[in-house]
Amino acid sequence: MQTRFWSIVTLLTGIASAVIAAERVPPASGPERRTAVMVELFTSEGCSSCPSADLLLEKLDQSQPVPGAMIIALSEHVDYWNHIGWTDPYSSAVFSSRQAAYARRFHLEGSYTPQMIVDGATELVGSDWSRAESAIAAATKLEKVPIRLSPVRGAVRVEVDAIPSFAGRGKADVYFVLAQDSGTSDVLRGENQGRHLHHVAIVTNIQHVGNVSAKMAFTRDVPTGGNGDLKGVRIIVFVQEPENGRVWGAAMLRPAH
Repeated sequence: MQTRFWSIVTLLTGIASAVIAAERVPPASGPERRTAVMVELFTSEGCSSCPSADLLLEKLDQSQPVPGAMIIALSEHVDYWNHIGWTDPYSSAVFSSRQAAYARRFHLEGSYTPQMIVDGATELVGSDWSRAESAIAAATKLEKVPIRLSPVRGAVRVEVDAIPSFAGRGKADVYFVLAQDSGTSDVLRGENQGRHLHHVAIVTNIQHVGNVSAKMAFTRDVPTGGNGDLKGVRIIVFVQEPENGRVWGAAMLRPAH
């Protein structure tokens, strides 16, 4: 009888030890789920305030510091600073026009640099880390449209689901972007004379390739152009409402990585 008593005590002690040990083991967790958030920076090598914003975009792109967000960066170099002594080699009137459209949507007096746009819905000074972090975190809470990208011979297959029926007028634009991973410049003139500047996610081409609506998804093989060498190039696709500019979804593919 005594032997049986001690057997029960030993069993209970073992169970209690196992429970305590289990409580000390941290719960298993999988990879953090991240929501794609598109961050555009309108910048210029001719603007003395822009290098700090370029550094912030690089931090967002490389470190991905906002919990729950997969930041898709676009560096869009405007050309309206080129007249003051330095022609930004990455600049284009296309990006100046795109920024001007944002200025109208946000009822601003005009364009300025550096300007950051988060998911087409929030604008802020491009070097303002606190506001950028808040806007990106808020964007992760909004509904997104799934986008799938896959490489095919000489092209990228783009598949976009239909957008919600309550989105604007029920129609949104699909854009296909080529961006250079990084680039540098030694500025010889202008406000940044003597500076060595570094940029990431430099947009080199942006094109409208189609539309989606509440009743119609989008699928298309979009040619990448050139000789097919995509080393150091990232492909970005995003869906944006034409009226209010909201970005409903974005995705990125880096074929040569």
